Amino acid sequence: MIERRHWQQQVTQSLSRSKIVVLAGPRQCGKTTLARQFVDEHSANYFDLEDPLSLARLDEPVTALSALAGLIVIDEVQLRPDLFPVLRVLADRPDFKGQFLILGSASGQLLRQSSESLAGRSETLTLRGFDLQELGLEALQQHWLRGSFPLSFLAKNEADSLIWRKSFIDSLLQRDFPMWGIRVAATTLWRFWSMLSHYHAQIWNAAEFARAMGVGESTVRRYLDLLSDAFMVRQLQPWHANIRKRQVKSPKVYIRDSGLLHQLLGIGDQSSLLTHPKLGASWEGYVIEEVIAAERAGEAYFWATHQGAEIDLLLKHGNGLRGVECKRTDAPKMTPSIRSALEDLELESVAIVYPGNKRFRLADKVEAVPLAAVVEEGVFPAR
Repeated sequence: MIERRHWQQQVTQSLSRSKIVVLAGPRQCGKTTLARQFVDEHSANYFDLEDPLSLARLDEPVTALSALAGLIVIDEVQLRPDLFPVLRVLADRPDFKGQFLILGSASGQLLRQSSESLAGRSETLTLRGFDLQELGLEALQQHWLRGSFPLSFLAKNEADSLIWRKSFIDSLLQRDFPMWGIRVAATTLWRFWSMLSHYHAQIWNAAEFARAMGVGESTVRRYLDLLSDAFMVRQLQPWHANIRKRQVKSPKVYIRDSGLLHQLLGIGDQSSLLTHPKLGASWEGYVIEEVIAAERAGEAYFWATHQGAEIDLLLKHGNGLRGVECKRTDAPKMTPSIRSALEDLELESVAIVYPGNKRFRLADKVEAVPLAAVVEEGVFPAR
């Protein structure tokens, strides 16, 4: 079993501050396993809303929950949005002796409901699958190929991992989305998701997708948002600077999990990955997810101009900005884009993350950073 000490500490700290902690994240990423380290699944304080017995116990939620004390776990809470007002009422009662850890797999709907109903009473943590810091550097190639979902990463062999990922995609589209009230045909969403994998790490173009799908732009935008709300897609938003250059206003889109990206692209093993046309894009998305995880970045953007300047990732640092470029190359170099970004955005520094093993300075404020260093000491270690 992979120990997830950081997340155990995060949940513990959040529970020390808040009556209600929301643990959001994709299906099968380890939320339930983490929650069971705090409350046993057979305890009266554990509710799994996919379990008919738990649902029956919550027929009268105020009565059922108000009688409990200590930490109460409610898993898959997005299936019962009517519980949010109940949690607010209970959290406000001075005589209520309980706390809530609520788990959910649909970010947009879940976070909107919790922010509206539990404003000022809850804290939200967003969990993903394993990150490289948890696994160690020796796992890098397998982690990149198979992705972060525990059952995919821990599969006995590549064939089993591929089968799990295919089943995960089928289950999400055919079972979970309809259960969440999403009324879009599974074949339609699979076609869109598959098409999106070929645009991984590119700027979103709704018109192009609408023409290919034979629907309106608002419809494909809805498809994109559905997959984003399920934590399957990252829409990296553009940063806008007060400069004269025309800047890109649409987000860049990434399949968040590299293993699912490879499944959708038909990449089954390491040799296929290393010869695939999307190798560089896959590396970029993988590095971005690992950097965001390592830096615990709450705000992340990209920047691009219509003249061709671009920075893959921008991270807020106090009142300043730091840039990250993702390059799968043996010898990173300064580029006109980096020079332009340093000048136009007044960046504090830029890190070029690459798969080598030596950290070295390329220019003032610009450093080549191995992915290994990102895992061990962070992209921008304190000097």
